[in-house]
Amino acid sequence: MLSLWLFLLPCFSLMPLAPAEKGLEFPQYDGKDRVLDINDKNYKKALKKHGMVCLYYHEPIPDSKELQKQHQMTELVLELAAQVMEEKDVGFGMVDSHKDAKVAKKLGLEEEGSIYVFKADRVIEFDGLLSANTLVEFLLDLLEEPVEVIGNALELKAFDRMEEDIRLIGYFKSEESEHYEAFKEAAEQFQPYIKFFATFEKSVAKELTLKMNEVDFYEPFMEEPVTIPGKPHSEEELVEFITEHRRPTLRKLRAEDMFETWEDDIEGIHIVAFAEVEDPDGYEFLEILKEVARDNTHLPELSIIWIDPDDFPLVRHVTSQLRQTQD
Repeated sequence: MLSLWLFLLPCFSLMPLAPAEKGLEFPQYDGKDRVLDINDKNYKKALKKHGMVCLYYHEPIPDSKELQKQHQMTELVLELAAQVMEEKDVGFGMVDSHKDAKVAKKLGLEEEGSIYVFKADRVIEFDGLLSANTLVEFLLDLLEEPVEVIGNALELKAFDRMEEDIRLIGYFKSEESEHYEAFKEAAEQFQPYIKFFATFEKSVAKELTLKMNEVDFYEPFMEEPVTIPGKPHSEEELVEFITEHRRPTLRKLRAEDMFETWEDDIEGIHIVAFAEVEDPDGYEFLEILKEVARDNTHLPELSIIWIDPDDFPLVRHVTSQLRQTQD
């Protein structure tokens, strides 16, 4: 079945697609080589040496000077990220899909051009834009605890403002609760793409209308959460529910998971909308998108992706290509 794609462009000036440089301030690259060439002799040592290892799986270095330059730029991104993360005990390496095919097979590396992060017994594929800023923020999120605890009204207000994120929150007796442990283990399966919160405070649970061992699932931009049925939940039950419901009706394109968003393999109607939230017209347009999503969230074939040009200031090139495709 063919999918129908719609591109909505409200009135504002558009610029080309590349992430805005926000957040972390990076030092200049100091010239020290920190990214290893991973092979059959050193990969076990690298995995044991660091608490977390980030590996770039790439095709053989091409003969073309232009493609070689692109490879060098990617290596520079990794070197800069490695420099920033050096004190966090994060190792970096590159795996050649031809020279190091045996290592790649042992490690489960499959897609050339991808970055894989090894943390404990997990392998997490980075689906974001390959920039030092985005990669470092992704890795820092992975180093955090998988569940954030909410203990007071101020923290609850911050939670309520996170309307752009898929998030879950559960109410448990204590950190020693077996049900909280199952919740935490499920959180590790989705970190850092989906945010997990927990509270052990009765007053916070009352504000959220949560009962003991109950978990609420918040879809982005929806006014009310969905309570996961069948409490208390095992890790497997939580993972199954999240996997089934993790694609929201309306989502914001983000640098840290933009490729996962674009590769979403669903059929139906796909709407890509550009709205600058700081602009009055863009803000009003976004509110309309939210209402459309809320009214139609029961339709599994509907997918709306919102792009804010403030986050991707190089949008003009993409939108011109989209118009050419439509023509």
